[in-house]
Amino acid sequence: MKLIERKQYLDKMINTMETPDIKVLTGVRRSGKSKLLEAFKSYIKNNNPDANVIHINFNLSEYDSLKEYNALNGYVESRYADGKENFVLIDEIQMCKNFELCVNNLHATEKYGIYITGSNAFLLSSDLATLFTGRVFEIKVYPFSFEEYIRYFGLTDRYTAFDGYMFEGGMSGSYPYKEREDKYDYIAGVFDTLVLRDIKQKYGIKNPVLLERISQFLMDNVSNLTSARTIADTLASHKDKINHKTVGNYLNYLCNAFAFYRIRRYDIKGKKYLASDNKYYLSDHSFRYAKLGTKNMDTGRMLENIVAMELLRCGYEVYAGVLYKKEIDFVAIKRSEKIYIQVSDNITHPDTFRRETEPLLSIRDAYPKIVIARTRCPEYQYEGIRIIDAADWLLDK
Repeated sequence: MKLIERKQYLDKMINTMETPDIKVLTGVRRSGKSKLLEAFKSYIKNNNPDANVIHINFNLSEYDSLKEYNALNGYVESRYADGKENFVLIDEIQMCKNFELCVNNLHATEKYGIYITGSNAFLLSSDLATLFTGRVFEIKVYPFSFEEYIRYFGLTDRYTAFDGYMFEGGMSGSYPYKEREDKYDYIAGVFDTLVLRDIKQKYGIKNPVLLERISQFLMDNVSNLTSARTIADTLASHKDKINHKTVGNYLNYLCNAFAFYRIRRYDIKGKKYLASDNKYYLSDHSFRYAKLGTKNMDTGRMLENIVAMELLRCGYEVYAGVLYKKEIDFVAIKRSEKIYIQVSDNITHPDTFRRETEPLLSIRDAYPKIVIARTRCPEYQYEGIRIIDAADWLLDK
């Protein structure tokens, strides 16, 4: 399989080499965490040939004997090289029983730079501080961005390339397949056998059909305001026996596994977060096409999904804005920076253009306001609002 440099993530791994933190790569299955570990190993070897790198990949049968924390700890300690920089890279660490005991012990010795990946259902962002007694630095890994997609295929026409990205998404393991149906078979397999399987195993799901139904509901309702009660009522109308508490638990499981990202609502005028309905976005929009088909493309919602994930990829806190009962697709916040964003597939019709710009014009502060659409033309301004083509924004922001 072809590889490209994922500098955004590799730089984070490199820049934290001198820190004592336990570095943990998180993200949806098949988003490239294992390849990043390999790239980091190559970087160490190329820049510090004398370093000692202990690399364990639990996907390989040669490490089967280490799937118990004492055995893993003994293996690493036996390979420690005195007088050298020692790095421990462990892939799919959840396959080792009580792995946290080993990692905590290795960290306590202060002898190793530790980098680990694992199945997301077993290595949750919310659990990292509890699992590990040392400080943890989380590196969030996402499926391929549009920019990475272009580099992978060596494309030059960004607008035509974006049409392809809308269909194919960022699950790079699907890229070597020539036929689109084969690509979607691969992507559906990732979701079913890796994401959902991990959730079932971690939480002992008693009703896997219900988990599947909820995930499909979220896929079909990307960017819609949604609550556990709404989902429960909808599924109950189809004669599913369900209550909103069970749905709420399953929603948390799907988000914990990075299958979906939950976006809370933000009252712009009151400057407060709202506890009511949330929005949910897929970690990669191709999951929807692979699981539900492409008959109903709903390109506007998928474009919104792409923008949401790009904002998260860039490190923003992302919220759905509310102002005087008007909805703003995204309020993106990073320290003192704030951006208001509306997303639309097509704004050529005057009514659509007005619908997208009016909520932004109602905001009285001076933070940037943007409409992202598929305009295929250079950026322009309308009453202080930047109107930007989606492909241009993704590549030039």
